[in-house]
Amino acid sequence: MGRADARRARQGSARRAGKNTKKSGIGRFFTWKKVLGTVLGACLLGIVGFIGLYLYVDVPAGNKQAKLQSNVFKYADGSVMARVGQINRETVPLSRIPKAVQHTFVAAENKTFYNDSGVDLKGTLRGVINTLSGKGKQGGSTITQQYVKNYYLSQEQTVSRKLQEIVISLKVDQKFSKDEILAGYINTSFYGRGAYGIQAAAQAYYGVDSDKLTVAQGAYLASLLQAPNQYDWAIASDAGKKLVQERWAYTLNNMVEMKWITPQERAQQKFPVPKPPKPLPGLSGQASYIIDAAKKELFAHGVDENEFEAGGWTVTLGIEKNRQKALEESVKRKLTDDLEPGQRPVDRDVQLGATSVDPKTGYVVALYGGAGYPKHYTNNATRSDYQPASTFKPLILASAMENHAVTKGGIPINPNTIYDGRNRRPVVGGTTPFAPPNEDEVSYGKISAQVAMNNSVNSVFAQMGADVGLDQVKKTAVSLGMDGAKMDVQPAMTLGTMGASPLQMAGAYATFDNHGLKVTPSLVKKAVHTQDGTDKEVDLKNPIGEQVLSRTTADTVTSVLTGVVNDGTASEAVKNTDYKAAGKTGTSDDNKSAWFVGYTPNLVTAVGMFGESPNGGTQVTLKGAGGGGRVNGGGYPARVWADYTQAALGDGTGGDFDLETDMGAAAPPPPSPTATPTVPATPTPTPTHSATTSPTPTTSPSDTASGRPSGRPTPTGGGSTPPDGGTGGNPGGNTGTGGNTGTGGTGDGGTGGNPGGNTGNGSNGLPNFG
Repeated sequence: MGRADARRARQGSARRAGKNTKKSGIGRFFTWKKVLGTVLGACLLGIVGFIGLYLYVDVPAGNKQAKLQSNVFKYADGSVMARVGQINRETVPLSRIPKAVQHTFVAAENKTFYNDSGVDLKGTLRGVINTLSGKGKQGGSTITQQYVKNYYLSQEQTVSRKLQEIVISLKVDQKFSKDEILAGYINTSFYGRGAYGIQAAAQAYYGVDSDKLTVAQGAYLASLLQAPNQYDWAIASDAGKKLVQERWAYTLNNMVEMKWITPQERAQQKFPVPKPPKPLPGLSGQASYIIDAAKKELFAHGVDENEFEAGGWTVTLGIEKNRQKALEESVKRKLTDDLEPGQRPVDRDVQLGATSVDPKTGYVVALYGGAGYPKHYTNNATRSDYQPASTFKPLILASAMENHAVTKGGIPINPNTIYDGRNRRPVVGGTTPFAPPNEDEVSYGKISAQVAMNNSVNSVFAQMGADVGLDQVKKTAVSLGMDGAKMDVQPAMTLGTMGASPLQMAGAYATFDNHGLKVTPSLVKKAVHTQDGTDKEVDLKNPIGEQVLSRTTADTVTSVLTGVVNDGTASEAVKNTDYKAAGKTGTSDDNKSAWFVGYTPNLVTAVGMFGESPNGGTQVTLKGAGGGGRVNGGGYPARVWADYTQAALGDGTGGDFDLETDMGAAAPPPPSPTATPTVPATPTPTPTHSATTSPTPTTSPSDTASGRPSGRPTPTGGGSTPPDGGTGGNPGGNTGTGGNTGTGGTGDGGTGGNPGGNTGNGSNGLPNFG
């Protein structure tokens, strides 16, 4: 065998030996075929697993925390009075966010938002890089993914939660429109300063609502989402301020790239430095009473309490910020500055409530409920446990005219009707004996209903109530907004012995002011519930209702009440004002309450002052409050009213009353009654009782601290007089003159005597028996 053959033999043996040799080490496990097979297998398993996960994971309900919102209460001008709730969030629909502001969020976070499928792997990788480089933790996901994380999932960083996020994002992108997703994202994101959602953020950083945001402001808020606390201008470091300005510029530049703004518009943008942070407004002072009363009003309109407390409500009130401030300042200036609870124990018992109403709209424009939570929880403006006293008298006159009532002598009742104003004159025609005392036991002669209203003569209105019929009086009062359940149909009702609130009395007098159209004072002008991006407005009843009094009746009452201001019990505090006014004072039993309810052509305000023991809240006297003697409606309540009304009207005077009447003090005064007024064809016999002289007052009221006359009228002789409208002769045959128009004894209520003759404290003329 040659050398060539030997070589071939050796090569063949080597090949055979190589085939029989086993591989060792890593080469035994990795071949290109195995690697490829493994990769393909893993991909297949991943695809199958993802499909399974996609089929298994459904879009969950939004988590409760993401749905929590505050309820926002606003003044009439739209500024925020308070945010009430567990979290500072107010969801708004996309329609309340300018389109350009919407685009700032897309430009800042996810330029491909309108075209992507809800998941962006490149964006996720970019987010990781941003986080590692200190540029913030957001930006690594699409807007859809961030919305899913905010609304459907927790904030934990785990592989399983990330997989859920991806799956749910794909499904959400298929289920909802891009606008719905964007609205959800903008409303659930956290912006810093305790603000969740764009509406709360707009208020927190710029003091405006979301629909008033500019492009520059929107770009700042969109930039905040990357690092809210780091980018808050008020607390940011120099580096943070630089970063947020760069982010802001980046956002606007992207908007140019997306052709959402022009280069020229971009060049005009200036960085909008936010306002300094303010504490969140909440329940304090008068807001505590106003918001509580507004909620009760909404619940009475059918709003579900549980639904309301869950949040998402924007409630616009009729409260006008400037008038609210004016009322609070008037109470301080004209009442509380006079009180010294540390020196005078009675001053600790003083409470005041007030309600001011626009008679043309029916909305409450200002309300004073007391010292505020937690000093005093009862709302003095809406409480109805104190007597309105003589402020009820105008309702009796209104009922008389509306029902075309006549006196016992058959004479139609109007402001010029003559009544017997003697002190403790027994009521004729009543089912129960009743002879109320007048203020300070003053007797008047034959006086017109107008003069009786000016001087709050109890005996006249007790008789007038009997003439009208107490049931009819109650019916009229209820039609004007008073609570019939608190009205006991008894003679004392004519003296205002029922319970009533300043809110109710303001409504009754606002109806007079509004020419007989029913006014139901309302706090809430508008209530909108925003849920899942949709606004739902509550259908509220119009505060202005139907005609419950004829215009002639209402206007005549207004005319009469101008006399109380000009010549009666309120003249000391109200007479010399720059505006035309009408009103009535009232003082209840034992000085436990004192009132003035008054109005101009454009504003009605009821002020009630109440004596309430701090320990237990029982009714107590106001005597001695402020260092004076008796407290009456012509004192503190009228002073608060006059001071507030002047401020509330501002530069205007409120105009003139437009009255369709020729009766009452606003019209030329009627002729004084003659010595021989018309005698009824069939006069009613005078009831049997001891003769009481009918003096002509000889003193005019003195402007004392209490608003009461300094002395009593001096009686002049005369016999007993007929009940109303007649002439009486004295025992000596001299003719007594009916119709004296005395001016003494101004006031409303005062001291009464008990059957034993001792002087009791019987405000409203109601004797303090026993």
